[in-house]
Amino acid sequence: MENIHQALERARAARGDRDPTQDSVHPAQRGGELFGAGQTSDAGIQEVQLNSSHLQANRIISHLLTDPRSRPFDMLRTQILQSMDLKGWKILAITSPTPGCGKTVTALNLALSIARQPQRSVLLVDFDLQRPKVAASLGLKLYNEGVLSVLSGRTTLSDALINARIGGQRLLVLPAVSTIGSSELMGSRGMGALVQSLSRDYRGRTIIIDLPPILAGDDVIAILPHVDCVLLVAAVGISTVAQVEECGRHLQTTEVVRTVVNKVPEASMQSYYY
Repeated sequence: MENIHQALERARAARGDRDPTQDSVHPAQRGGELFGAGQTSDAGIQEVQLNSSHLQANRIISHLLTDPRSRPFDMLRTQILQSMDLKGWKILAITSPTPGCGKTVTALNLALSIARQPQRSVLLVDFDLQRPKVAASLGLKLYNEGVLSVLSGRTTLSDALINARIGGQRLLVLPAVSTIGSSELMGSRGMGALVQSLSRDYRGRTIIIDLPPILAGDDVIAILPHVDCVLLVAAVGISTVAQVEECGRHLQTTEVVRTVVNKVPEASMQSYYY
């Protein structure tokens, strides 16, 4: 397996990028210097005001208390947080069997739902290095490569984070850009060190990691040892029983906190009033 530096070099070559650093120290060996150890507040982190219309156009609605579509995410939030609090878990990974199941939409809505809780704060991380969608869905403009910049040592963790806010809600976001060689990066020591840094320096937050589809490669399997629990998002008309069962085999040694069945036809759903 290539090390992290080789994987990043291959990714840059494919995009025609030039590495602006000539450091002789391997990024994964820098520890606190690389990830900005000790960062415990939002001070100095770039702040961005989110646009509600853009969010709604991307099916992100859980910041709207008056929107009835936010209720399922609130229920999911409460169930997941109860389970995580009971076990002392802090890192939730979200994946799906295949693309198109709505895992990123679920991650974003869940994160904003948690952010509405007075005593809660959340950090949303995009580790779908194959097809990252968190930044675009939130309408964020990237001034660096997010996760890749941190792993390469070109950016500190605090400089790569974005403090996104909408109304009275705030969430920290670590975005990403797409790259080849994602499997090598996900299984690298540098990635493991990054997750440990997130857990240590932002331990007061619930950390939600948006992962690639589990059956799209070995990216998810590589990162599973570093997360506490997994939310699996399947979709009616897209996910098959065989695919969900295969995911279960890959997740045998990981705590699956919930399985969400997405894209259920409205005609089959009942409305509840109280």
